[in-house]
Amino acid sequence: MIQVCLNGPRGAVDGAVVPLSPEALADSAAEAVAAGATDIHVHPKTPCGQDSLSPRVLAPTLEAIRARVPVPVGVTTGAWAEPDPEARLERIRSWTVLPDHASVNWHEDGAEEVAAALIDRGVGVEAGIWSGTDGAARFAASPLGPRVLRVLAEVTDRSAESAEETARALLTDLGSAFGRPVLLHGEDAGAWPVLRLAGRLGLAGRIGLEDTLVLPDGERAGSNGQLVAAGLVHYGWWSQRSS
Repeated sequence: MIQVCLNGPRGAVDGAVVPLSPEALADSAAEAVAAGATDIHVHPKTPCGQDSLSPRVLAPTLEAIRARVPVPVGVTTGAWAEPDPEARLERIRSWTVLPDHASVNWHEDGAEEVAAALIDRGVGVEAGIWSGTDGAARFAASPLGPRVLRVLAEVTDRSAESAEETARALLTDLGSAFGRPVLLHGEDAGAWPVLRLAGRLGLAGRIGLEDTLVLPDGERAGSNGQLVAAGLVHYGWWSQRSS
């Protein structure tokens, strides 16, 4: 599986190539799926470009994307979008249009409660386990572990030289991950080395403008579709070598 991460916390400062509005996100999603993406991760934005969990922001974003693509669509529940855990829960409980899945960063306060609320609403949970945090230890002790949709092994090491080593250490910390599927991804300069490692290990991968703004050769990416197309070449080539 190759997931495309359309925008992340990026904004207008990162360039016009980053989609922010529901219409721009839908266009970008359609191009990425046409290039080979099989799953979508998106950060719904307010008109000011801020991440939001508000149903008034979430609903039009999901509806616009689903009108263009047939693949699952997931959203963030990151604490930066709603710092107060109780307010975050209220936002999730007030959603009028539900995503197929949502990522929950296990090192954040209130993660267990957020994950439980999502599961109660029939939304798949992507357990976000960040390197450099206690997320893996918390997840290992969680009674919700066997019930998550998948585990996102998120390598926050942005160095092209050390990201792969950090990724391997994170996977070791995760252990069996309750037998749940693992999606491995990196960010910035670490994005491409980690994607290649995911291919070699036969894990699901992720690429898109949230994770990197540049192609493997260092050229500025023109779209999410371009990143997905390049990612599949890297991911597929390494997968073939490991088979």
